[in-house]
This record gives sequence, C-alpha cells and structure tokens, in this order.
Amino acid sequence: MANASETGKDKARSSTRDRAGRETLRSWAPATGALLGEVPVATTEDVERAVARARRAQEAWALLPVEERAERVLRYRNALVDRAEEVVDLEVRETGKTRHEALISEVFVVADVATYYAKNARRLLAPQPIEMVRMKHRRSYVHYVPRGVVAVISPWNFPVVLSLSDTLTALIAGNAVVCKPSEITPLVVQKCKEIWDAAGLPPDLFQVVHGHGEVGADLIAAGVDKVVFTGGVATGRKVAAACGERLVPCVLELGGKAPLIACADADIERTARAIVFGGFANSGQICLSVERVYAHESVHDLLLERVVGLVSELRQGDPATGDVDVGAMTFPRQVEVVEAHIEDALAKGAVLRAGGKRRPGAGMFFEPTVLARCDHRMTVMTEEIFGPIVPFMKVGSEEEAIALANDSHLGLDAYVFTRDRDRGCRIAERVVAGSVVVNDVLANYAYPEAPFGGVKASGIGRVHGDDALRDMCQARHVNVDRFGSLEREPFWHPYDATTYKVILKATRALFGGGGLVQKLSELL
Repeated sequence: MANASETGKDKARSSTRDRAGRETLRSWAPATGALLGEVPVATTEDVERAVARARRAQEAWALLPVEERAERVLRYRNALVDRAEEVVDLEVRETGKTRHEALISEVFVVADVATYYAKNARRLLAPQPIEMVRMKHRRSYVHYVPRGVVAVISPWNFPVVLSLSDTLTALIAGNAVVCKPSEITPLVVQKCKEIWDAAGLPPDLFQVVHGHGEVGADLIAAGVDKVVFTGGVATGRKVAAACGERLVPCVLELGGKAPLIACADADIERTARAIVFGGFANSGQICLSVERVYAHESVHDLLLERVVGLVSELRQGDPATGDVDVGAMTFPRQVEVVEAHIEDALAKGAVLRAGGKRRPGAGMFFEPTVLARCDHRMTVMTEEIFGPIVPFMKVGSEEEAIALANDSHLGLDAYVFTRDRDRGCRIAERVVAGSVVVNDVLANYAYPEAPFGGVKASGIGRVHGDDALRDMCQARHVNVDRFGSLEREPFWHPYDATTYKVILKATRALFGGGGLVQKLSELL
C-alpha cells in the first residue's frame, strides 16, 4: 500500500467514486499508509437537506426543558466514554497521534465539557434581571433563546474534541448541529455520530456532512444560524466573509504562535519538560504548541541542554503498535512546511541541536527538532509552524522577551515560567494573547470554565466558559411596567414648550457640571 506521503496528492486523503458514481473521501493511516476507509462526499443538495432536517428537529428539541436536554447530552457522554477505546483506536490510526493524547486531549476533554455545561446550563441560561438605574417604574430582563441550527466546521489535528465540544455546547443550549469535519480525518467523527445514533438520540439533531472546503461553504450558505470554525487564518478569513455577507454570527479559532518566556528564575527541570511536551505533543500539530522560546541569558544554556537531553529520550513510532511519545504527522503538506522552516532557519544562522529530518521508511514521521541561535529574521520565529520544531532565542531581559513575544500577527496562547507567581502574572498581563498560562503549557483549552480564543489574527469570539453557552443563544431583552401604566408618558405626543423646558432642566440637573450624577460619583 502506498504511503500517503508518497502519493504526492495535495489533499493528502484522496477522493474517488463508488460503484454508484458518487464521490467519496478516502482516509489513509499516516503512520503506515494503509487505507482505513471512505465516506461519501455531500453534494450541495445533501447539505441543504441536512440543514432542513436539523431545523425541524431543533424545533422540538428547543421546547424541552434545559434540564432534559442536559440529561440527554449526558447520555451521549456516557455512551462515548463506554466506547472510548473504539474512538481512541480509530483516531490513533487516522491521525497518527498517540493513544494517551487521543484519550486525554480528546475523549476526556469532551466528557468534561459536556459535564460542566450539563450541570450548569439551568443557571447559565436562566433569565438575567437588569437593574434599572433611573426608570424604576419599569423592569427589564434578558432571556436566552436558541439560535436554531449551528454549523461546526472542525480541523484534522483534534477531530473529536474540536467537533464535539462545540456540538454538545450548542445542543445543550437548544440548537441542532450540522458538523463538517476535515476531509483529512472523516472516519473518527463519523464514528462519534454513529455512537450518537446508537444511544437512541434524535438522528437529525446532530448530523455530519463530509467533503472538502466547498462543502463547508455550502453549509454556511444553507441558512445556518451560527458558525463555529477552527482552522487556518486564510480559510478563517473566507469563513468570516461568508458569514458577514449573510449576517451570521461566527466564532473563529485560527492559528497560533505561542511564545514561552523563561525568566531568569525559572525552574530548569519543569520548564524543560514543559517545552518538550508543549512542543512535541501531537507532533507539534497543536494551535497552542510552544512555537518559540525566549530564554533569559542566565538560564538559556542550561535550559537548552536539558531540552536537547529530554528530546533524545523521546520514543517515536506507530502509536497503534505500542507505547510511544511522538507519533506520525497527519497532513503531508505540513511535513513540507516543517522542512521549509528548518531550511530557512539554518540558512540564516540557526544551529540544529536535535532532529531536523523525516524518518526513513513508511509513514509520515518527522524527528522532534530543536533549533538554537534563532531570531526574528527566520520564519520559524515569526510564522506558524504546526509541526515538531522548537526554536530557541536568547534574551537579555524580561522586557525584551515581552516585546518579542508581542511581535507577532498571532495571539492565541502564551506561556511564562518563573518561580515568582506575582512576576509571572505581571508578565502574563502584558503579553498580547487570548490566554497566558504561568508555569504550565497546553492545558488551558481543557478548562471548560474558562473562555478560550485568540486576539489579532488568531480569531474572534470564544469557546468554553459561561459566555460561550449563552452565545449559542440569542440574548433577548424584555421590559415591562411594574406598577401599571399611565394614559400616556410625559414625553409622548403632543410636544409643547413646557415639556421641553422640564426635560432640559432635568437633564442639566442630572448630568451637567455639579449635577446630581457628578455629586453622587464624588461621594462614592
């Protein structure tokens, strides 16, 4: 069987046609090149029918009490956990990642997110009263109404968690979901859909459509009410434009270029182990990966040597055949990107300290790579890598490290390592990123209570956190009288000069210099 990386096909997972002449996606194992299976590609009409079925199913689903929706989502969580090894086995073969990463970063996090929202949905989606500052004779509140049909367009690096976390959040909020997984990893998401159906849950409420980018475009055009997209910056811009044209709200989680600042007082052992895990988990194919290290000159050499030593101990191989620390890369084109970064860095003066090349033989394995003497002339320090490279740069101060960390068009995650937690927080608050984690790496996406998302070109909107559940709904304001109504309000028609003077006097009394509002603010 041909190695997927040897096919030379730009889309990595080739498409073909079945006996009925229908186009299908074929999925190959990146660790071995073996054909794993195929799924049908959705036509435009298929997508439109899926959205129409989802809308009908959503109407009944939205009428259920939130507690009942939560209970049914927990039924799915239980079924997914019961069949976790099926999901893990398939994902390991389809993505090339290790079994530990497939279980912890995917199944466990999905179960945790589902549990958090299911237990807190009643509180989070309850009507929220608004304290009226002046109009005390009126009462206001906001209530939350499901949007309708949510489109989830997910990537290949974490196909389960990045499909299901947003899907289950949307479902608990009362929506239906149509998910378009990456054409690179269709099978494992299809398995998750099969588990949904087998659990006896409404099949039209959660649907999966397969295909390349045009299927995602069809999904947005089919009249969905919200889009959650995870992927690259270039595609994210196209998704945002398509949503903007239709006035459809969207959440975009795009690229990352996470810096790690190692302060002069950093714990060498913990920092080194964090760099190795943060740089080489999932072969570096994580939007949160440690993609550049700024190490203070007083710890740089010790930290670099310890990282190189730990990298030499990593076990790389086919995760389906035994315990390994680093598996295969998933996407052939990304291997070429990694090679280009290394070539550029070495040509501009970087020093290769570990790895640096593909492993020979079958499968798309690239050695965990460490580069020293890097700087911002090199693409490896300024552009997203999305592969197993960790570049080091020596800095003379925390100020220099902060300035370099912020010298990026991306701002998803960042990391600070120091023994002084107060210093860590002060530095973290100055780094321009959606999340900054002190003395840890990668873990913050797994916090369902905390918002996750980027700034700058790393995206817009947030997933996780309390607001993410509410944002799956329309927030609608209701205002009602408290004590009964007058025949007419004083500022209704007809207008007259007396009314105007009264309103002018009241405005000046409240808001003018020395007015009531200013005096109250001075007292407070």
